[in-house]
Amino acid sequence: MLTHRFGLLGTGERRTLDAIGKEYGITRERIRQIESHGIGSIRESEHYKKHTESIEDLKRAIQELGGVLAEHVILDEVPKNAADKNHVIFLLNVGHHFTFRREDNEFHARWHVDSGLSDAVEKALLKLHKEVSADTLIPEDDFVKLFVSFLQEESVKNPSQEHVSRWLRISKRIAKNPLGEWGRIESPHVRIRNTRDFAFLTLKRHGSPMHFTEVARGITKLFGRETHPATTHNELIKDKRFVLVGRGLYALNEWGYAPGVVRDVITNILKRDGPLTRQEIVERVKRERYVKDATVLVNLQSGTFARLDDGRYSI
Repeated sequence: MLTHRFGLLGTGERRTLDAIGKEYGITRERIRQIESHGIGSIRESEHYKKHTESIEDLKRAIQELGGVLAEHVILDEVPKNAADKNHVIFLLNVGHHFTFRREDNEFHARWHVDSGLSDAVEKALLKLHKEVSADTLIPEDDFVKLFVSFLQEESVKNPSQEHVSRWLRISKRIAKNPLGEWGRIESPHVRIRNTRDFAFLTLKRHGSPMHFTEVARGITKLFGRETHPATTHNELIKDKRFVLVGRGLYALNEWGYAPGVVRDVITNILKRDGPLTRQEIVERVKRERYVKDATVLVNLQSGTFARLDDGRYSI
């Protein structure tokens, strides 16, 4: 039964309680009872004593990697090859040193050899998630520092960089995007789904407005994703995160660029700042649009704006 459950046969297939139960004509709960009894019997057997050194080696490996680890991290770092993964999981289940915590809404399935450390790491991860707003992206170094501050609040002193990086992978609520920035998993800036999301990260990395053809090339360069310029342009038009600031030029809305044509920009400036000289208007419009001076001046003469006696313009 255990060889089926843990995939210790030649095929490496791990079978479910239901599948085994149907084969033997008994319930999944009875299979679970047999599995639990079998593991208990192994722990009490002479064979277990003979392999104590191997169990201790695995315990030391878990401790050196951080003491509390998501199961997928263990499988990435401990087995020497893919064929050994099921055997490592079997030893974790059989070994008396290891405690398993099931996957839940907050955390991936994980194992630990120190319950106090495990509790502290999970509390720090919950604080970290609460601290990060929905649309925030944080560079990895700053994100790690923030997490370490919460770990210290939970009495975890001087954790290594490697341990901290592995503990972050326990959480299901935070993640890293392809540019190495961290945020909430539900953020479109973290869980990249489409061309719009790739375009956002490309513009954010560039730091200033880009022509849509440049955005398309940037997506290919940064992410290795071939994107047609026309497709990119269509996606930029549809998404409110982007603002057209010139002919084919787009900026991020969060940079403070207001939507609308040049006339709308002038209107918003005058509403906000009151009457201004022609030169003041040109300078302020060019902070929000990549346009020529002449374009601003033509719009000033459109009839929407009045020239005052002192030479300033108002709505």
